[in-house]
Amino acid sequence: MNGEADDTSRGRGGPEPEAIRFFGTTWVGHDGGYAARRVAVAVGSLATAFAACFILRFAYQGLEIAEVGSFVGLLVVVMFAVCSAVAFRGTWEGFGSRPADRGREEPLRGLRAIGFIGSLAAYFLRSLTEAPGEGLRRREYEAALVQYERRRTARTGNPAARRAAKAGKRKRA
Repeated sequence: MNGEADDTSRGRGGPEPEAIRFFGTTWVGHDGGYAARRVAVAVGSLATAFAACFILRFAYQGLEIAEVGSFVGLLVVVMFAVCSAVAFRGTWEGFGSRPADRGREEPLRGLRAIGFIGSLAAYFLRSLTEAPGEGLRRREYEAALVQYERRRTARTGNPAARRAAKAGKRKRA
C-alpha cells in the first residue's frame, strides 16, 4: 500500500513485511499516517459495532411484533451473545498468534460471522494500543530479518566469483 516504510534490507532481496488491513506496511516504521489510521480503525470499528447493535435492536423488535414468544427472543439474544463472545476471543487470539490448525478454525466461521460485533469490539480494543495484528507480524518480520542476515553473513561471497578469481591467479603465475 505504502512505499514509505523502508528498512535496510528492503530493496536488496531481504524479507518483505506483511501488509496489515487498513495499514499496509506503515506499521513497520509507524510512518505514512500510521497514527491517523489507528484512530480511524478505532472509531470505525466502534461506530460499526454501534450501528450493528442498532440494526439488531430492529430485528429484535421485529420478533416482538411477530409475537414469537419470550423463549425465542431469549434464544436470539443468547445466540448473539455467545457468538459475539466466540468471535471476540477468536479475533483477539488471532492478533497474537497464527492458528495451529486451520482446519479446526473453519467450522467456527459461521459463529464468527453471526458474532461480528465481538470481532468489531476486538478490533476497537486492539487498535487503542497498536495496529490489529502488528505485534504478531512484527515478531515474524524481525525473526525473518535475523534469519536473512544470518544466512547472508554465513556466505562469504559468490562462490562463482571465488572460482573465477582463483582461475585468474593461476593464469598470472
